[in-house]
Amino acid sequence: MSFKRFDTEDIVISSDSITSPAWSNNAVTLTNFYTKGSQTGGTSGTYYWNMYNTDPTGSTAAIQFSVAYGNRVGSGSVPYNSTVIGKSPSATVYGQFRTLVNGDEDTNFTFVSASTSVTPDSVFFISVERGRFKEKILPGSLSLSLKGKDSGNTLALTDNSLTSSVDTFTDGGRVYPIYAGSNGVVTSNAIEYGKLFPDIGLIVLSGDQLRKHGHNFVTAIDTGIAPTTANMNSLYRGLNSGSNFTLRSEETLSSNYVFVRARNSEFNYSTNPSNITGSGELRHSIMIDSPQSYVTSVGLYNDNNDLIAISKLSSPLLKDFTKEALIRIKLDY
Repeated sequence: MSFKRFDTEDIVISSDSITSPAWSNNAVTLTNFYTKGSQTGGTSGTYYWNMYNTDPTGSTAAIQFSVAYGNRVGSGSVPYNSTVIGKSPSATVYGQFRTLVNGDEDTNFTFVSASTSVTPDSVFFISVERGRFKEKILPGSLSLSLKGKDSGNTLALTDNSLTSSVDTFTDGGRVYPIYAGSNGVVTSNAIEYGKLFPDIGLIVLSGDQLRKHGHNFVTAIDTGIAPTTANMNSLYRGLNSGSNFTLRSEETLSSNYVFVRARNSEFNYSTNPSNITGSGELRHSIMIDSPQSYVTSVGLYNDNNDLIAISKLSSPLLKDFTKEALIRIKLDY
């Protein structure tokens, strides 16, 4: 075994942005959405519903995203205690996402309508499964269609990241307004229907904006103590009727390129113990002036002489005084 310290120019770091479909089976678009009755009807169903790509009773079903309903004043769901007003699952959901996005429990979700800032009580949340969006959602890839109770009332939504000149940041990372449009092409920016938080895989939709501007796929938003399930079922119905949820993921793949240079005068003598006699001499005299060795692997060591990585060659590489070798090792992380 022979050792050689790397020079500074022997190590190069490279980063590439990789995009891929967000959904299972490399699907870019989901057209059908399924729920599991045991989850939606259980305790967790009052807080969120998981959405599957196929019938969840099948072996190929996998969670793609979840939907949740939040209300700033706690309406739209049954209170935890009838004597404590405003404390309910919808209030808990609103508060959790507010803290996640803004990092401040004293703030609220606001949207812009006709140049006026609006603070709705009702908000819907679509959380993409962590393994689906990987490092982040690819801005500009969102295309979401929602259809209300009126079969002719369809709303296509997308983010404005492709035309935005300045990125805005919150505790949840970058944030882009969601307007009418598809695949990153905004057709109207008069009404901000929601916000996209690509770095945490979150889509926030204003229930009030959707209802007030004619897209009435929502029922029982903030009237009395209507069950939260009614609100989420309205969004679920809107997703199924719209039959289009397009999304892509994005991740940065960093690679270390290590160039191992074996010059003509280096690594020519085999370090195999069988090549050395008991007195420490070369067993075969021909190897003294005309040595040959075969490189089969390259190990990378730290300063403590600990092996941290090893690269295997596809076939042994002949090395002698008449040959030089350059071996490139790629480490992805």
